[in-house]
Amino acid sequence: MFKKTPLTKVADVFVETLLKAGVRRVYGVAGDSLNGLTDAIRSHEGIDWQMVRHEEVAAFAAGGEAQISGKLTVCAGSCGPGNLHLINGLHDCHRSRVPVLAIAAQIPSAELGTNYFQETRPEQIFLTCSDFCEVISTPEQIPRVLAIAMRTAIAKRCVAVIVIPGNILTALASAPAIDLGIDAPADSILPSASSLAKAATLLNTTKKITILAGAGCAEAREEVLAVAEVLQAPIITALRGKEYLEYDNPYFVGLNGLIGMPSAYRAMHDCDTLLMLGTDFPYSQFYPEGINVIQIDIRGEQLGRRTRIDVGLIGDVKHTLRALTPLLSPHKSSHLKDSVKHFQKIRKELDDRAVDEPGKSPIHPQFLTKCISDLAEEDAVFLCDVGTPTTWSARYLRMNGKRRLIGSFNHGTMANAMPQAIGVQSLETARQVITLSGDGGISMLLGDLLTLRQLDLHVKVVVFNNGALGFVEQEMKAAGIETYATEFKPQNFADIASGAGIKSWRVETPEQVEPALREAFAHPGPAVIDVTVARQELSLPPTITLAQAAGFNLYMLKAMLHGDGHEVLDMAKTNLWR
Repeated sequence: MFKKTPLTKVADVFVETLLKAGVRRVYGVAGDSLNGLTDAIRSHEGIDWQMVRHEEVAAFAAGGEAQISGKLTVCAGSCGPGNLHLINGLHDCHRSRVPVLAIAAQIPSAELGTNYFQETRPEQIFLTCSDFCEVISTPEQIPRVLAIAMRTAIAKRCVAVIVIPGNILTALASAPAIDLGIDAPADSILPSASSLAKAATLLNTTKKITILAGAGCAEAREEVLAVAEVLQAPIITALRGKEYLEYDNPYFVGLNGLIGMPSAYRAMHDCDTLLMLGTDFPYSQFYPEGINVIQIDIRGEQLGRRTRIDVGLIGDVKHTLRALTPLLSPHKSSHLKDSVKHFQKIRKELDDRAVDEPGKSPIHPQFLTKCISDLAEEDAVFLCDVGTPTTWSARYLRMNGKRRLIGSFNHGTMANAMPQAIGVQSLETARQVITLSGDGGISMLLGDLLTLRQLDLHVKVVVFNNGALGFVEQEMKAAGIETYATEFKPQNFADIASGAGIKSWRVETPEQVEPALREAFAHPGPAVIDVTVARQELSLPPTITLAQAAGFNLYMLKAMLHGDGHEVLDMAKTNLWR
């Protein structure tokens, strides 16, 4: 029989349940409705309160840690505005399919329904970014409901939310902490034999096959390469598949999508059958029409969501391919050879742009990104902000099987890189963690630069400072709209970081890039490297529609008429119009 004692409070059982599940950190901002929880964390060994300056950062940090560890992570927000700040970061976690438990503290239970100070309805608000969201209204629900939430997050690789009033956290508990009984999702899920046979028949009767691979191939690299050899199929990846399949891969022909390569686009549109592996690639306009499509995904609800499919296989990529490959006949086709040749041409063109021009300012972002890649450690973790830093990361960061590349690739939110880096570095304290931050992204959650110093996290923040929301400007130009509300007044982020007690460098010429990066990467502490990069450097998609081409031409005409001819000339000098 569990005995209540003055020290056995709901918050203690809550923390002990987290500890039994292997949780070692809770990211958040302290607040009165969380006092019971933070006090329990303080009094228990093996778990820490990881203090950040903004709850949105707490959710991003938990997601960053979960992406590296694959394990359950936790963030928390106090009642009302505190937990509302979690929501954007939780949306990113939810769409990236990482196991995160969010604790949304609530006002005193006796005040619910009275329009009390800071009263909100988090059990409704968080429904769109979670697979589990429930209110704990009595001590008796702990730890059972908490355990259900945690198991859901682990088993489904999703966000689970527990809403709990502060007074419940400090109430006496009626039951002890329990073991969850699980620590990971299912390792193997296989489609039916009839579905595998149907897919094999279609593949065996098709000449030109292209593979589109995503994050679902994380544990299946060997199997993906093996089936590519049998089918003589080029492999293109969504961005989240880059880190797993780009390196040492004779079948790789580039990334697909808005930041992809023409070689990938051509390989997909020249094939007779598209084999989709562990990807929910969202851009329907990039899928070809009039071809066969086979899709393998562990989540059946994603099959056929983006394009029409002929065969859908519900299963994990690794074990499904192991079952499928013996049913396939070896193929002979020039499709792979032609696709690789085109990719090598495009790769050379991209590499030729990643060069410095001594004395010239601003700096080419391609050159900066290549330098980051060349100088980073072999097991570095890169985190890129949404926008042009994601484009340059996709095209110029070299993967090798040890490195990781993390971003907001599904949710597409600004300001993700540094907050996610906080979570990664909190877990991997000895590992090199580097952000590729936009000046728009870093400034959005700039206050958490202070967290790097507060927690002594040795994150290296590289700011791509082009004085504008660069990717937004390109979207405007493609639509034939004059750029507006996108320009920043010149800002020196190195000065800001230095004022916050963080070692910093300001880089304004190509000659300064490598020395600054070397010094910053070797510095035993957090560092900011603020680099002035070219604002007009275009990161064009792999294929340009007539409407986009007309939009760019219309934009240039307007710019010339309004006296911005120097900008048009700068764009022309980038040599990206083709």
